[in-house]
Amino acid sequence: MWKKSQQPSCFLSLLACWLMLINICVLLFSRTVAAEVRKQIAGQYGGSPQLLKNLSAVEPVDFEEYLITHPPLIESGPLRDLIEFPPDDIEVLYTPRECRTLGQAVPEEGENDPHVRDCVRSYTEDWAIVNRKYDTSLDFLLTSQKERQRGLPKQVFESDELPDHSSYQDDQVNLSFYCCVWACSIFDLKNSQPDALLPHLLDRVPNEEIDHHNEDQRKSNRHRELFALHPALDEEEPIERHCVPDVPKEHFGQRLLVKCLSLKFEIEIEPIFASLALYDVKEKKKISENFYFDLNSEQTKAMLRPHIPSAAISTLARSAVFSITYPSQDVFFVIKLEKVLQQGDIGECAEPYMVFKESDAAKNKEKLEKLRSQSEQFCQRLGRYRMPFAWTAIHLMNIVNSAGSLERDTELEMGLSGSWSERRNSSIVGRRSLERTTSGDESCSLTSFRPATLTVTNFFKQEGDRLSDEDLYKFLADMRRPSSVLRRLRPITGRLKIDISPAPENPHYCLTPDLLQVKPYPDSRVRPTKEILEFPARDVYVPNTTYRNLLYVNPQSLNFANRQGSARNITVKVQFMNGEDPSNAMPVSFDNAEINLQYLYDQTYHGELPASLTDHHHILFTFYHVSCQQKQNTPLETPVGYTWIPMLQNGRLRTGHFCLPVSLEKPPQSYSVLSPDVPLPGMKWVDNHRGVFNVEVVAASTIHTQDQYLDKFFALVHALDEHMFPVRIGDMRIMENNLEAELKSSIAALNSSQLEPVVRFLHLLLDKLVLLMVRPPVIAGQIVNLGQASFEVMASIVNRLHKYLDTSQDMHGRNSLLSSYIHYVFRLPNMDPNSPSPGPGGLGGSVHYATMARSAVRPASLNLNRSRSLSNSNPDISGTPTSPDDEVRSIIGSKVGIELRHTDLYAVYLMVNGSLMAPSCSQLFHEELALQWVVSSGSVREGALQQAWFFFELMVKSIIHHLYFTDRLQSPRKNRFPERFMDDITISKIFNIFSRSFLLIKDLELVERLNTSLAFFLNDLLSVMDRGFVFSLIKTYWKQVSTKLYALQNPTLESLRLDFLRIICSHEHYVTLNLPFSLLTPPASPSPSVSSKNITLFFSGFSTQVQDQKIANMFELSVPFREQHYLAGLVLTELAVILDPEADGSVPWCKVISVVHNLLSSHDSDPRYADFEVKARVALLYLPLIGIVMETLPQLHDFTESYNQWGRPGGPGTEEQEAEGNSMISQTVAMAIAGTSVPQMSRPSSFLRSLLICLLWVLKNADEMVLQKWFTDLSVSQLNRLLDLLYLCVSCFEYKGKKAFERMNSLTFKKSKDMKAKLEEAILGSIGARQEMVRRSRGPSGSAFGSQENLRWRKDMTHWRQTSEKMDKTRAELEHEAIIDGNLATEANLIILDTLEIIVQTVSVTESKESILGGVLKVLLHSMACNQSALYLQHCFATQRALVSKFPELLFEEETEQCADLCLRLLRNCSSSISTIRAHASASLYLLMRQNFEIGNNFARVKMQVTMSLSSLVGTSQNFNEDFLRRSLKTILTYAEEDLELRETTFPDQVQDLVFNLHMILSDTVKMKEHQEDPEMLIDLMYRIAKGYQTSPDLRLTWLQNMAGKHSERNNHAEAAQCLVHSAALVAEYLSMLEDRKYLPVGCVTFQNISSNVLEESAVSDDVVSPDEEGICSGKYFTEAGLVGLLEQAASSFSMAGMYEAVNEVYKVLIPIHEANRDAKKLATIHGKLQEAFGKIDGKRMFGTYFRVGFYGSKFGDLDEQEFVYKEPAITKLAEISHRLEGFYGERFGEDQVEVIKDSNPVDKCKLDPNKAFIQITYVEPYFDTYEMKDRITYFDKNYNLRRFVYCTPFTLDGRAHGDLHEQFKRKTILTTSHAFPYIKTRINIIHKEEIISTPIEVAIEDMQKKTQELAFATHQDPSDAKMLQMVLQGSVGTTVNQGPLEVAQVFLSEIPSDPKLYRHHNKLRLCFKDFTKRCEDALRKNKSLIGPDQKEYQRELERNYHRLKEALQPLINRKIPQLYKPVLQVNSHRSDN
Repeated sequence: MWKKSQQPSCFLSLLACWLMLINICVLLFSRTVAAEVRKQIAGQYGGSPQLLKNLSAVEPVDFEEYLITHPPLIESGPLRDLIEFPPDDIEVLYTPRECRTLGQAVPEEGENDPHVRDCVRSYTEDWAIVNRKYDTSLDFLLTSQKERQRGLPKQVFESDELPDHSSYQDDQVNLSFYCCVWACSIFDLKNSQPDALLPHLLDRVPNEEIDHHNEDQRKSNRHRELFALHPALDEEEPIERHCVPDVPKEHFGQRLLVKCLSLKFEIEIEPIFASLALYDVKEKKKISENFYFDLNSEQTKAMLRPHIPSAAISTLARSAVFSITYPSQDVFFVIKLEKVLQQGDIGECAEPYMVFKESDAAKNKEKLEKLRSQSEQFCQRLGRYRMPFAWTAIHLMNIVNSAGSLERDTELEMGLSGSWSERRNSSIVGRRSLERTTSGDESCSLTSFRPATLTVTNFFKQEGDRLSDEDLYKFLADMRRPSSVLRRLRPITGRLKIDISPAPENPHYCLTPDLLQVKPYPDSRVRPTKEILEFPARDVYVPNTTYRNLLYVNPQSLNFANRQGSARNITVKVQFMNGEDPSNAMPVSFDNAEINLQYLYDQTYHGELPASLTDHHHILFTFYHVSCQQKQNTPLETPVGYTWIPMLQNGRLRTGHFCLPVSLEKPPQSYSVLSPDVPLPGMKWVDNHRGVFNVEVVAASTIHTQDQYLDKFFALVHALDEHMFPVRIGDMRIMENNLEAELKSSIAALNSSQLEPVVRFLHLLLDKLVLLMVRPPVIAGQIVNLGQASFEVMASIVNRLHKYLDTSQDMHGRNSLLSSYIHYVFRLPNMDPNSPSPGPGGLGGSVHYATMARSAVRPASLNLNRSRSLSNSNPDISGTPTSPDDEVRSIIGSKVGIELRHTDLYAVYLMVNGSLMAPSCSQLFHEELALQWVVSSGSVREGALQQAWFFFELMVKSIIHHLYFTDRLQSPRKNRFPERFMDDITISKIFNIFSRSFLLIKDLELVERLNTSLAFFLNDLLSVMDRGFVFSLIKTYWKQVSTKLYALQNPTLESLRLDFLRIICSHEHYVTLNLPFSLLTPPASPSPSVSSKNITLFFSGFSTQVQDQKIANMFELSVPFREQHYLAGLVLTELAVILDPEADGSVPWCKVISVVHNLLSSHDSDPRYADFEVKARVALLYLPLIGIVMETLPQLHDFTESYNQWGRPGGPGTEEQEAEGNSMISQTVAMAIAGTSVPQMSRPSSFLRSLLICLLWVLKNADEMVLQKWFTDLSVSQLNRLLDLLYLCVSCFEYKGKKAFERMNSLTFKKSKDMKAKLEEAILGSIGARQEMVRRSRGPSGSAFGSQENLRWRKDMTHWRQTSEKMDKTRAELEHEAIIDGNLATEANLIILDTLEIIVQTVSVTESKESILGGVLKVLLHSMACNQSALYLQHCFATQRALVSKFPELLFEEETEQCADLCLRLLRNCSSSISTIRAHASASLYLLMRQNFEIGNNFARVKMQVTMSLSSLVGTSQNFNEDFLRRSLKTILTYAEEDLELRETTFPDQVQDLVFNLHMILSDTVKMKEHQEDPEMLIDLMYRIAKGYQTSPDLRLTWLQNMAGKHSERNNHAEAAQCLVHSAALVAEYLSMLEDRKYLPVGCVTFQNISSNVLEESAVSDDVVSPDEEGICSGKYFTEAGLVGLLEQAASSFSMAGMYEAVNEVYKVLIPIHEANRDAKKLATIHGKLQEAFGKIDGKRMFGTYFRVGFYGSKFGDLDEQEFVYKEPAITKLAEISHRLEGFYGERFGEDQVEVIKDSNPVDKCKLDPNKAFIQITYVEPYFDTYEMKDRITYFDKNYNLRRFVYCTPFTLDGRAHGDLHEQFKRKTILTTSHAFPYIKTRINIIHKEEIISTPIEVAIEDMQKKTQELAFATHQDPSDAKMLQMVLQGSVGTTVNQGPLEVAQVFLSEIPSDPKLYRHHNKLRLCFKDFTKRCEDALRKNKSLIGPDQKEYQRELERNYHRLKEALQPLINRKIPQLYKPVLQVNSHRSDN
C-alpha cells in the first residue's frame, strides 16, 4: 500500500468519491420509505451480539508490504504457489486471424493511398489478445464438472434395488409371490443360510485401535471434490460471468444452397441462359446479386462457339450459396431466362415454345428443323447479344414450410402461378398453394428445413413493355393473391429442376463473390459453387473484417424516342476506364458482356474496383445499334451514343441512381474529370441534353465508407500522414494553418455520420481516435491537442452503438461489437512486436506526430525541436525543452510537478534489438484516458458514465500492454504506476459519479451497470496494480455503501453490493489475495522474528500446533481474521449479517449463499488446490462459516417438532417420506430465503442445501486438529447446536432415489412454484425487474445486426417461462443424475460421520460428555433412518459399534429411548436386500445384546426393544422381505454359537429364544399382510403376534385392541368383547404389580367368570419386564382410568352381541371401582344398563352356528391337515360357509384347484390329489355331558364357554353311508377346542377328537327321542305356532313317511333280540314309542284347539292316521322282555296289594 504521506490527495479523493456515490444512491432511492434504521453494531451493522460482535470496517492488510516482510521459506510446490501470483499470470498473445479463403483478400501491390493501407492492415493484422492464464471461465467449470463426474462409482441403495410392487398386475405373478412368501413362513430357521460374519468382531481390541481402523476404512477411496457431486445452483446467469466476445468475422445471414440441375423445354432449338436472384417484395428491393448458370447441352453450346472464348471455371458454376439476413414471408427467388437476340419481338420469338409439344415432335419435324436452322443463323451472327425470354418466381418460405413438414428428399412441383404439389415415390399426395402462406416472420428460419427438390413447370413470357423492377414487384405481389392475374396468362411449358437446402457449414469448392477460393478447396478443376453477395433489405451492423472492393453497374432504361434515325436494337457496352484513351479500358475480371437495351431489364454487371481511385477513373457507356438482318454494307453494330460516370466526386466514390444525358458524338478530351451533366461546347446530345439513360451503381466496398463525414475525417487524418499541403477535400482547399480547425470540426462531425458505415469502419475509426489521443499531431510547428475531442466523439460513438444496437449486448450491457474490438483489435500504438519501425506502427505510419523517439540519425519528428512542449490533455502545461530528453521529462513530470526519478526512466527509453528506442507515445493511453475522464463535463461525462465499462476495459488492456512491452509485469507493483495515474483513476470516478447527483437519474439499469463495471475494473486491477491500493478502494466503497444501506433499507442496494463483491471475489487468485496463513500473530506485527517464526510454522506443513487462544480467532469474524483474509472476511461478514436472526430479511438469502457456494465450488474444482494440505489452507479462510450457520440454526429448522418428522420409522423411499422431505424447511426459512415477510413468497430448499454443502465442504477439508481444538472450547449448548446442524444436514442430503428422479422427470412444470416466486420477487421490487427482463431478452446468441422487432419483454425468452423442454431426459441422463445424487448423499453423510468422530474424541474426556454423546447418537440414528448407501451404512455401523463399546451405559441407562430407536434401525437394516448392510446390522445387533447382557447377565431391555421394534417395523414398512430378516436372525444365532467367551452362560440360549420368538412374529406379521382378505387367517396371525408379545405388555395390548377393531368391523361383537376383556385382564395384571388397591381386580383371576380363557394374560414368565421400568406399561391404558375404559367398551360389545349375562359379569368388576371412587353418577349409569340388559334376557336370541373345517393339501402351507371349529353368524347354512370358503380359496389357487369334500368321514390324505387343495366342512353342535346340563339351563348357558362340539356321521358296515334301518350305524365325533367360545378369534384349533359308535337300535332310539322332543316343544310352545305343530305332526303320523316311526318299530320291536346285551336298548325303544304316542295325542288335541273350520277335514285325517299308527304300534309297545321286568313286576304287585 502506498504511504499516506505521499498520497494525501489520492486518499481524500477516494473518500470524496464514495461519499458522492452514496449521495447519488440517496437521491436515487429517496422515494423508498425507510422503516427504521436497523440496530447498529460498531456503527455499521445490526444483529445478535454473539454473532456480529465487532463487525466494524477493518483496515485491510498492506498486501505488498506483507509479502515483503514475510518472505516464503519454501522453494516450490503447491503450498508455495499459494503465496504469490504466478509469473506467467498474464499473457499478451498475437494470434493470426483466421482467413476463410485460400488466398488473402488484399489489393494488388502498388501505390495505394494511406487509407487503403490502413484498411488492409486493419483487415489482416493479428489479433492482440490479453489472456489471464488462470482465469477459468464458468464454461470451463461446467464442462469440467461433467468431466469430474465421469467414472463415479455407483452407490448401492436398497430403495433402488427394491421391485416396484405396483407392477404386480398379473394374477399368476400375484399367485407365485403369495405362495413363495407363505411357504417361507414354515422354513426351518435353523437350516437358513447366514450372511457372512464380520472378521474379528468378537475379538477384544482396544477402543483406540478400533477407532484408528474405522478411520482408515472411512477415509479410503473417498471422493476428493464434494462440489462435483452437487448440482449447480438454480439461478440466473452468474453476475461474475464475463464472456469472451466472439471473434470479429465476415457477416453472413442464413445461408441456402441452391443447385440448378436441369432446364428443359418442349422443343430444344437454341441455347437458353438463366439467372437467379432474390427479391424482397415488401421492401421492393433486390437482395442478392445475380447468379448466372448455364444448363445448355454441349451440342447447344456449340452453336455459340465463335462468340465464346475459353470460359473461366468460375462461369461454369451451377450451384450457389445465397445469404439472407432478414428472411421473411416476402422473399422470392426470381429466375429469368434469356436467349440469343433475333429478329422480331419477344412474343414472336416465344410462340414456338408455347405451340409445339414434345409429344408432337415427329409430326412437326420439318417446322422444328426450320426453327433450329434459323436459330443457328442468329447464333452465328448475333451470338454476343441477348434478349429476354421468360421468367418465373418461387416463394421461398413456401418451400421451407413445405419441406419442413415432409420426409427427406421430397419433391415439390410448382405449376402456373405458384400452385404446388408434393411428390413422394412419383405419386401426387396433395397440393399446396402459395396463397396459404402467412404474413409475418414467425416461421422464417432457414437453418433446419429438410432439403427439397423443386421442379418448376411453367414460365411466364416476358412482356416487352413490362420489364422494369417495378413491374416485377407487382407481379410478385400478385402471385400471392388467390385470383392472380398471372393465372390468366398463357404459360411457357418447361421443366427447371433445382435443389434447395440449408447450406452446410463449410461447403467444398466454393468461390466468394470476389472469386477467391474458400477453404476447403481440394481440387481447382472441379465445378465450383459460388457465394452470392447479399444486398440486405435493411442495414446490417457488423464491422468490416476482410478486404472487398466491388462495383455493380445496373443499366435500367434508355429513352431514344426523340432521337432522330432508326435505333431498334440497341446494346450498351460498359467499360471501366482509368483514362480517356481506348487503351485505358481496364480489364474487368467478372461479367463483361453486352446487353440489348431494347429489352433492357435487370442486367447487373460487376467488377472489382482498383484499391486507389483517381479523378481519371470513370465508367464509359457506349450505345450501339445492332442490325439483326444481314444486309450488304451494313455493319453489325453502329455507335449511336455515349455517356459516362466519373468514379470520384470531391474525392468520394460516386454511387447511386443516375439519369444521364447521352451524347451523339464521342466525348472530347479531358471529359472524364467532368460529369456528363456539364454542357460541353460543340457536342450534340440526345433530346437536348436531357437525362435519357437510367443506371444504378452500387459499391460493395470495405475501403470506401460512402459517408461524407467519415470520408472527411479519414482524408484529414491521412493528409497529416502525407503532410501534403494544401489538402483538397471536395471543393475545399485546406491550408496548413486552418487544418487544426478543420480536423477538430471533422472529429465533432463524426456524430452526424450514419450508424451503419460507422459500424462497418468501427475498428479503423477507434484506432484513429486512440492514435489522436496519445500522439498529438504537429501542425504548423505546433502540437495540436485533440485528446479531448477524440474522447468526446469516442464516448458518443459508444453510446450510439449501445442505444441502437441493444440486441447485441451481454448481460452486463456490454455491446458485443465494442467488447470484441477491445478484446481482439485494440492495441497501443507501436506496441506491435512485429512492427520494425519506431513510428506509429500499423496505425498510419506517419512521422508527423509529436513523439519521443530518438535514434542515432535524427529525431523521428522533424518538427519536434521547433515545437512547443504541450501535454496532449492539458494545453496549459508548456515549456521549451532543449533536447528530446528534456521534452520527455517535461511532458512526464510537469503535470503533477514531481521530480523524475530513476525508476521512471521506463517511460523514456526501451532497448529494442540492441538499439535505443523511445516509446512513441507522448502520453500513455491509459493515463490519457483517465485524465480525459477527469476533465470531461456535461454530455461527454454523461456519455462516458453510461458506458463506463468500455473505458475501464480499454484502460486495463492499455495498462497490460504497457507493462508487457516495457517488461514490467514482474516488477514490484508499488513502482509500476505514477501516483498521478492512480489519482486519476479515483478522480475520474468522482467527477463522473458526481454529475449523476444533479441529474437525479432513476434508471436502475444504469446503476447496476455502473456497479458491475466498477467491480470488473477493480477485479482487473488486482492483477496488475498495487493490491493494497485496490483493497483500499474496495474498503471505502464497502464502508460508505454499508452506512447508507441500512438507513435506506432498500434491498436493491444490498443486491448491488453483493453483485460487486461477487465479481471482485471471482478473481482467479482469490485465495492468494486472502493470504491463507494461520492467524498466529497480528498481521502488522513489528517483530520480524515473530513473523519469520510464523512463516516457518506455516510452511512446515502448515503446523496446527498453535496457541489455543488464537484458535477462536480462526473460527470467528475477528478483526485479525478480517484484516488478513480481507475478501473472505467481507463475504462471511455479509453472510453473517443477512443470516442474522434479527435481520429484516429484505435481501434474499440466495444472493449471498450463492456467492459462498460459487467460491467454494471453484476452489474445489481448481487443480491448483487439489493437494489436501493446500485445501486445508483454503478451508482455513472459511472456518467462521461453521459458527455463522450454527447461529442461524433456529431459522433453518425448528427442532421442537415431533421426532417422527425426522426420525421416521418407515422404510426409505415411501411416499410419506417424500412428503416429509418437502416440508423439511420451516416457515421462517422459507420467508427468509424469499427475502420478505410476505407469506406467499416461499422459496425452495435448494439454497439451504447450498449453504449446508458449503458447511460440509469446510468440515471435510479443514484440519482435524484445528477442529478438535475448537470443539474443545465450545460450550455444551454450542456443541449440541452443532449436532443439531449435522442432524439437519443428514436430512438435507438424503438420497431421493431413482424413482424420484423419474417422477420428477414426468412432471410437466417442474419449477412452476419457483418460477412464480421469482416473478413475484421481481414484481415486488427486490431486484430490478426491468433489468431482469432486459437481460433475458439479450442472450449472447442475439443478432449482431438490427432487431426485427424491438421487444424488450419477450415472453419466450424470459427466465421463468414454464416449459417442459428440459424435462424430457433420457434414461441414461436419469441414471447419471441418480448416480451423482447417490455419491453426494454418501459423501455428505461420511463427512458428518467424520465430524461426529472428532466430536466424540473431543468430549470423551470431558465431564459433560453424556448430553453430547446422546446428541451424537441421535444424529447417527437419524442417518440410519434415512435412505443411505451400503457404503455409508457399513461405516455408520462401525462407528455405532465403537460408540456403544466405549460408552455402554449411554444406551442402557441414560438414552433408553434411543436404545429403542437403535434396535428399530438395526432391525430395519437386518431386513435389507443388500448382504453387506445385513451383515453389519446383524453384527451391531448381536454386540448390542452382548453388551446389554454383560452389564447385568440379562438383556431383557434389548429383548423387549427388539421385539417392539419388529412390530413397528413390520407393521409400517411397505417393502419388507421376511427372508432377508430371517438370514440376519440366523447370522445372530451363528454369532451366539461362535462366541466362545459367553458359551458357558445363559446368553446363547436367551439369544436363541429371542430369535425364535422374533421369527414367529415375523412370519405371522408378514403373512398377515397377505391375508387381508382371509378374515380367519388374519385374526389367527394377529393372535399369534399378540402371543409373541406376551412379554411386552404394551405391544400385546396394542395387538389385542387391533384384533378388537377387526372383529368390530365384521360385527363379531362377542369376539371384540373378549379381546377387550383380555386387554383389561392384562392391564389389571400389571396394575396389581404397581399398585395395591383393594377395589381393583387382582389380576386375571378376577375375570374368570367372564371367560375361562383370560388366565393366559397372567404375567408369570421369567422374561416379564417390571412395569416400573422406563418405557414399560407407559401407555394410557395402564392406569385405573384405562382399565375402566376397557371394561366399559367390553360391556358395550357384549351388549351388542346380545350376551347380557356377560354384561353383568363385567359390571361386577367395575362397580367396586366406582364405589371406591364414590362415583354415584357412574354407578347410576351402570345399574341403568344392567336393568336394560336383564330386561332383554328373555327375548329371542341366536348366538352362533359352528362348523368343523379341515384343510388338506400342501397348497395350504401351515394350514395343511389342520382342523378348526369355525364360529359363523347365527343361522348360517352349510352351503353358505362352503360357498364362501370354496370361492375364497378358489380365487387364490384357481377354481379348478380347490375341492370341497362333501362327506364328514375321516380323510385319507394318501388318496387325495397332491396338486389340489381340499376342504372338508361339517356342521357341528355344542356337546354337553349329562352332568353339565344341570348347570347349562338357559339358552345363554348353552352357547357360552363352549369347548366341546359334536357331529354325527351315518354309515353301514359294508361302507355305505346309508342302509336299511337294521344296518344303519352312526359315528358320533366329539371335538375339543384349545379355548372356549367365544374367544378372541372366530376359529379355534381342535386339540382333541373322540368318537362314539351307535348301533342301529341306538340310532333308532336317538331318532325317536328327537321326534318326541320336537312334538313336546311344538305342543307347549308359547305362543302357539299352528304351522310348526302341523308340520311336526305330519312327519310323525303321516302315512307317507319312509322309515317313519311305524317302520322303526316293526324292525326293532317285532321280535325280542336274541342278544341279551340288546335287551335294555329294546326296552328303551319301546318306552320311547310309548312316550311318542302320548305326545302325538297331546299334539293332536292342541292342534284341534288351534285350527279353524276350514281345517277340520285335515284334523280328521290326522286323527285317522294317528289311530292307525297307534293300533299298529300297540302290540309292539306292549311286548315286554320278561327278564327285565321280573323284579319290577314283583314290586309293582306288592304295591298293588297295598
